[in-house]
Amino acid sequence: MSAPGSRPGHTAAWRARAGFTLLELLLVLAIVAMATGGVAFSMRNMGQSQLEREAQRLIAMLEAARARSRASGLPVYWRSTEQGFEFLGLPVPSTDEPPAARSGRDFSPRMAWLGDGVSVRDPQLVSLGPEPIIGRQQIVLQQDSHAVSIATDGLRAFSVQAPGAAGGGP
Repeated sequence: MSAPGSRPGHTAAWRARAGFTLLELLLVLAIVAMATGGVAFSMRNMGQSQLEREAQRLIAMLEAARARSRASGLPVYWRSTEQGFEFLGLPVPSTDEPPAARSGRDFSPRMAWLGDGVSVRDPQLVSLGPEPIIGRQQIVLQQDSHAVSIATDGLRAFSVQAPGAAGGGP
C-alpha cells in the first residue's frame, strides 16, 4: 500500500527525476542570451552619441552663420582650431546696445568643442556665403575611433552623412 497523499505508481525513482531536464535548461539559457543581446544592441555607444551631439550643434552654428552671412552680405568662413572652431568674417555685435536688444544676434566667433578629444579630420576653410548657393562642403569630426561627417551640396542645409559620403542629402 502506498503512503497517504501519494499517487499509486510514483516511486523513489520518479522523485529523483523531478528536477529540470537538459532541454528546459538550454531553453532558459537561450532566452537569457537573446535578452542580453537585445539590451546590448539597444544601448548606444556613449562616444558616438557625444560625437553626434557635437555634429548637430555644429550644423546649427554653420546654418546660423550662413544666414548671418547672407543677411549682412559679408563673406563668412569656418575653420577648426586646436580647441574647437571659429568663424571668420562675422559682424561683431555692438556693445552700445543693451543685452536685450542684442538677443539672438550674439554669436561668438570662437567656440570650444563640448567633448574632450574631438577634432576635425583634414581641417580646411569652409565658405558659408554670402551667396545663397555655396560650393560642396564637408567636415569630418572624429573622436577616438568614431567619426561623423557633416556635409552640404551647396544648396541644401548641412546634414549628418555617413563617413566618407559627399553631398547634402535630405
